Formats: sequence, C-alpha cells, structure tokens
Amino acid sequence: MAENLDLAEIIDGCKQGREESFSQLVDLYSSRCYGYFYRLTGNRDLSDDLLSELFVKLVERIGTYKGGSFDGWIFRVASNIFYDYLRKKQRDQKLIEKQKEQVVESVGYNVRHNESDRTDKLQVQLNRMDEETRELIMMRFYSELSFKEMAEMRGEPIGTTLTKFHRGLKKLTVMMEK
Repeated sequence: MAENLDLAEIIDGCKQGREESFSQLVDLYSSRCYGYFYRLTGNRDLSDDLLSELFVKLVERIGTYKGGSFDGWIFRVASNIFYDYLRKKQRDQKLIEKQKEQVVESVGYNVRHNESDRTDKLQVQLNRMDEETRELIMMRFYSELSFKEMAEMRGEPIGTTLTKFHRGLKKLTVMMEK
C-alpha cells in the first residue's frame, strides 16, 4: 500500500511539474518500458528512441491520467507509440518498395533482400508472429500487466484477451521447439 501511495505522490508531483517527480517516474518505469519496446522491435537503438518518445509524451500527457491502473495507462501510451511507429514504418516501406520497383524496371535485375543475422532465437520467433500476438506477449511478460489491464487497454472482454494470449503463447512455444 505504501508503494501505491508513493506512486500517487510521484504522479501528483509530475502533474505539478516537479522535475524530481518525473525523474522518479522514469526510474520506476524505464527498464520495464525499454524491455517492452525491445521485445517488440528487437532493436536496441529503436527501443531507446521509442522509450525517449514515451517519456516526452508522459511529460505532455500526465495531466490526462485520471486514476486507475497507472501501469495500464503508461503501457497504453507505449502501445500507441509503438503502433504509430509501425504505421510510419509501413508507409516508409511502401515508398521504398515503389522506389525498388522503379530501380528494378530501369536497371533490369532483381534486388535481393539481406536479412540481418539474429542471435536471439526468442526475438527471431517473436518477430515472426503477428503484431497483435507479439504485443500481448510483451505486455504480459515484459510489462507485467494483468490480463484485466490488458483487456481494458485493448477495449475488449478479458476472455478474448486471454484466448488471444494463450493461443499466441502456444504458437510461440511450438516455434521455439523447432
């Protein structure tokens, strides 16, 4: 209970614009949020960038936090940042593909895709999963959100969240055994 009281005090301090309160909040959440981003992206630099963006958004939006699970709130913001990144990446990829097609047509040869080597088998398998399933697994294991918080964040019944999570976890287990 003292931990929740301390968090409430830190959040109130953030809402009042106290720098030390923001620093405490960063200390409390930076490793969990970094782990969340890293497992979604598999890229340290990108994870650092997304984490920085998260804390900038935190400063901008702390006033919108109205109570309830702060973990759920901060990971909802993190999830939105990740999906914004994915949408931008998808737009950029479409532009790149269009440019590649133009190059191939003008030069007349195939462009081969070189995939970077991955040493972390878990990360490789996570990257092979669909975005929704990967995010559910990350929220549960790396963000330590409860199923209730995840369901509320996603705006779906808890049973739906549980089913999607367990199917995804089973699929990941099979993938890891190969």
